Order: sequence, then C-alpha cells, then structure tokens
Amino acid sequence: MPAFTLPERLSAKADPALIADDEAHFAAIAATLDESITALTERLDRVRRQPARDGQEALDRDLEVHRLTSRLGVLRRFGLDLCLGRMVGDDGQAVYVGRLGLSDSAGTRLLVDWRSPAAEPFFGATHARPMGLVSRRRYRWTGGRIVDYWDEVFTDEGLAHAAALDDQSAFIASLGRTRSPQMHDVLGTIQADQDAIIRAGSRGALVVDGGPGTGKTVVALHRTAYLLYADPRLNRGHGGVLFVGPHEPYLAYVDDVLPRLGEDGVRICTLRDLVPEGRTAGLETDPEVARLKASARLVDAVESAARLYEQPPTDDLVVETPWIDLRLGADDWAEAFTSAEPGASHDDAREQVWQTLIEILTDSADGAVPASLLHRAFAQNEELRAAFARAWPLLDPLGLVAQLWSSPSFLRRAAPWLSDAEVLALQRDEPRAWTTADLPFLDAARRRIGDPTASMERRRRKAELAAEREEMSHVVDDLIAADDSEMLVMSMLRGQDFQNSLAGASGVRDERPDTLEGPFAHIVVDEAQELTDAEWRMLVARAPSRSFTIVGDRAQARHGFAESWQERLHRVGLDRVEIASLTVNYRTPKEVMGAAEPVIRAALPDANVPTSIRESGIPVRYATRRDLDMTLSEWLEAHAEGVACVIGDPSFVGSPRVRSLTPELAKGLEFDLVVLVEPDAFGSGIEGAVDRYVAMTRATQQLVVLTA
Repeated sequence: MPAFTLPERLSAKADPALIADDEAHFAAIAATLDESITALTERLDRVRRQPARDGQEALDRDLEVHRLTSRLGVLRRFGLDLCLGRMVGDDGQAVYVGRLGLSDSAGTRLLVDWRSPAAEPFFGATHARPMGLVSRRRYRWTGGRIVDYWDEVFTDEGLAHAAALDDQSAFIASLGRTRSPQMHDVLGTIQADQDAIIRAGSRGALVVDGGPGTGKTVVALHRTAYLLYADPRLNRGHGGVLFVGPHEPYLAYVDDVLPRLGEDGVRICTLRDLVPEGRTAGLETDPEVARLKASARLVDAVESAARLYEQPPTDDLVVETPWIDLRLGADDWAEAFTSAEPGASHDDAREQVWQTLIEILTDSADGAVPASLLHRAFAQNEELRAAFARAWPLLDPLGLVAQLWSSPSFLRRAAPWLSDAEVLALQRDEPRAWTTADLPFLDAARRRIGDPTASMERRRRKAELAAEREEMSHVVDDLIAADDSEMLVMSMLRGQDFQNSLAGASGVRDERPDTLEGPFAHIVVDEAQELTDAEWRMLVARAPSRSFTIVGDRAQARHGFAESWQERLHRVGLDRVEIASLTVNYRTPKEVMGAAEPVIRAALPDANVPTSIRESGIPVRYATRRDLDMTLSEWLEAHAEGVACVIGDPSFVGSPRVRSLTPELAKGLEFDLVVLVEPDAFGSGIEGAVDRYVAMTRATQQLVVLTA
C-alpha cells in the first residue's frame, strides 16, 4: 500500500515523479521493520527464558529485557512513520532521518537516528548556513500515512530533488493544527535555534530562557532524549535523568513525549513527588512563613539540629564485664564520634560510631579476654547502650523538623541568626501539618538522618544474608566431613572464589532501588523561575555532577525574579551556568500577544516578551461572564477537534475537551481556545499580572476575555 495518502487539494504533490524515490525507500523500511520485529521478539523470548545464577546476571538480564522491550514498543507503535523526512546533500545522496536508526539485513542504512551527528543538518540547516544540504523534505503523518509534505531547497541544484515547494513551511503549517489533551512531539519541525540548544553539551547548567510560546518545553523534552542517546555519562547505570515539571496537569500533558522519542527510562515528577509527604502537603498561607522557609540558609538548620543529637559525653564511663572492667574516657568518646564516614546519614553513622566504641574498648582489654566474648558482653551492657543512646539517639527525620516548628529554644539553637519574631512566626500548633514550604526541610532531614524504613530494611537484608551464609557454611562443613575422596575435593568449597559465588547465589540484591532520591546524572527543570532557594537545594542534592537543563522565563515568575539567572543559580551552588535564549513566539498568535504584552509590561517594563511570527486571523473577543456557556457551545459546535480551557472560574466543571484550571495550573500547557474569566480578580502587583499574562498566552488560536 502506498505511503502517500494526499487529499485532493494536494494532487500536485502526488505526482509519481516527486514521490517515487520515497515510495521505494518506504517499501524497504516496511520489509526491514517486519524482519526486525520478528527477530527482536524471538530475542526477547530467549532472554526472558535465560536462568540468572547470581545478582549481577539477573540485573544484566533485566537491563537487556528493558532495552529490547523499549525498542520493540517503538517499532510496533510507529511503523513507517518512524521516518521524519529526508535530506539531500551536495553529493546528491538522500539520507532519511528517523526516530530510531534502522538498517536492513545487508547493513544498508535506511534511517539515521535523529539524535546522531549525521542527522544534525536535517534540523540545523538554514538558508544562511545550509550545512552541506541542497534540499530537505519533511512529512506529516496521520494513521501511518503521509497526508502532506514540504520541501525546502538551499541551492539551485536542490530543485532537481524537490519540486513540491510551498509558500508555507512545514513548521509554520504545524503551528495551526488543533491541540490535543497530550503534547505532540515535534521532531519533524524542530527549528535551527531550538536544535542548537537540544544538542548542547551536558556539563554544567544550561538555562533555556524564553517567553511564552518559544518552545522551551519542547526543547527540554527533546534535549533529554538527545542527551540520553549522545552522552554515555547519562545512562541509567550512571544515575540517569530526572525531569521535574511544575504540576500534575503538566506531567499528564507531556507524559507520552519521551516514549515517542525512543526514551522511556526518564523519571518524570514534580517537586511534591520528591518526598512522601508532598502528595498531601497543603499550601503555606502565611506570607512571612513562606518567605522564611524559602531560604536555603534556614534549610541549613536541619544540619545544625541533627548535630545537636551527636554530642560525645564528657564524663568517663566504666563498662563492667564478667572478666574485666574497662573505662571509656572523654577522648575515647570523641574519637568514636569522629569516626563516621563523611556524608553518612545520622542513623548509618550511628552504627559506625558504635562499632568504633566496641573496638576501642576491645583494644583497651589488651587481649586479656577473647574479643568475641567482649563484643557479646558490650552488646548486653545496658549502661553502655543507654549512654550511647543519649549521646547519639536514633532519630525520626519528620520528628526533627516538627521539633523545629514546635520548640522555640530548639530552633534558636539550630538557627541562631533568626530574630525572636521570626522564631515565633515559624512555630505552629500542629507541627506535622506539612505544607509545600516544608518539603525542602523534610527532604534535607531524610538525607541527613536517613529513612527509618530504609534503614530497617537494610538491617533486615543484612541479617538475612548473614543467616544464609551461616547456613551455607554448615552445609560446607558437612560436605567436607563426609568427603572420603583421595583428593579431598570438597575442601575446595572453603576457597574464597567459591565463597563469593555462594554469596552471590543467595539472591540478595543490594543495588540501589529505583527511587527519586538520586543521585541522577542530569536533571531537567521546567518552569524553573518559580523555585525557591530552598527548593533548589532538593534538586542540587540529587545531582552531584551539577549537570542541569533549566527551563524558564523570569517574566512568568509569580513572586518576581529581579536578579539574573546566574546570580540565583550561583547562590544555590551551581557555578557553571550558560544561558541560551529563545526569542521567537511560535505558538501564540499576534492577536493574542498584542493583548497580553501590555498586561505584563505594566508590572515588568523590561519583561522579555517574545515576538510572534504568525496570525490566527481571530481577534481577541471581550464579553461578559454570562456569555461563558454560549462561547463554549459555539466553539464546540464549530470545531470537531481541539481542546479549550476555562481559566479563572473554579465553579466551572470541565469535560474531556474543555478543561477548568487556575492560572498556576495552566502553566506549560496550550489550548486552541482559552476563555479567561474575570482576570482582574487575579489580584494586583506582579503575581496578578503574571497570572493574567500566563493565562492569556495559553491560547494557540483564540482568546476570549469575560468580565463581570
């Protein structure tokens, strides 16, 4: 069946002479796809049936199953529409670009992966810099068939390879199509300025700064897929990539983009997801408390608070045993308390300090009593254990934070720079009534104290492994005792290599679980202008490499953003910062931006307002609130496809095609129609102006503003 299914109005493009090469190439792709799917399915079945004798083999098998399943999913999902387009170089050779690379059984390359260096001219070539191309063709696919395509030529020679020229580029044409509840990937229409950012290196922090409609989120998602392909330091074996979005509607909107780009191993979350309490945390309603808790310096109080529970005793302690009495002096306590590994959590360090105390006491016995007997006696010595528990108690991270908000004296000791008024402002009757402002503190406390549940699980697994090893040792003893062979073959079971094999065969896996705790090799943050210094601490702690892609617009910061990106990021610990600016508004029509620009400039005269490049032909409409139902019914009747959003009316109940959101939850999303209800009620100052500006610029076709 032909790949091209063009409507009657595009009959000129259906000329067989224009598409013959493509049709032949697609036939080869189709045959290779069938062969690849069959081969991958058989390979996956074999790998799943393979036995795994130890933990590493099981891990390797799981990774191979994941890789094969991921590739099969993409091949089965797309078919021929894996192909994005073709480019013809000045050597006359046509190269087809795809979502994945694909070769036939003879090794002939049918598709080059869009992320490979060979595909870069397809996205980056311009008339000013053609990058060796003479022509480029981009396809639009629907239902596995091409319903339109666009050609561009860069030289006179290009006309020999491309004659279906339009006065409208593929990219501009794509901007006018209707939206859906989920974001489309735009691989076929990535622009040169966007592609340069997508392919930038991953060292340090790259800030993608741009106003509404400039494609920041598109760039962030495609850059994520590119980096995972191009930078081996970012694969899951080295930590992988974390993508942090602003809110749940945003996550639902972009959830399917990365799998469509060939990547499904990226962790996508909001800041709330980084700690268990985030799901139920309320908003902080006290502006002063919110201001104080936005400070990274106050987060440091968690460290100071934890150290208050790690103070070595200054008095001597006589430790009595059935055989000998031993003395622990202040210097002994101090030595033990400084023996913990740097960076160890409070609870993990506690075990290390205890072991050091035992070693100090054992050494002081000078061999007078067997060490095993002393260790058992120390473990049963209630006075020793009680003294240690007072000096270095087990802590609950949530309890530590709650104590800061319920004990003024404790908070003063942990944060002595706070004024008396600030200390009292931070106290509350329900110290565990967590708000979003508490999340950085809870996260810092878990990192500093340790997760009690995880600690218990580690101790359980450790005990389980020790029991299994002891049982294996008894089995080996019995086998050796029963061995009457001349070579005493069973004595080999005591060899170290065999013991290691037995340990591995226990099935106890100690690799890090797949959680949001990190560390991650790279973190992508969208709508980053909204993050407080305290919230940045949560992310920086998860990226030891300080490798970030930071996406945002200072003019869309609800609480203001007077400083530069470099100033803010340097303050939170990111020293290597580069800025890439996007200044062209591809999404928002000129009619809408003409109404939105004065709104933001009234509050922020120097706002970086992007320039719109297209017109919808639909002027902004102004009406009254009673026209809401009529406005929506008329639009739904006239548009069989597309999505709309009512912003600013909490009483409005949404539907599958008409959402109901606040300005804050609309950030990062886009709709064909936006109905803005009583925008003056959003408030005054920067916050109100930003909310109105954000809400207005969600529209890709039409904006209706309803007043009281």
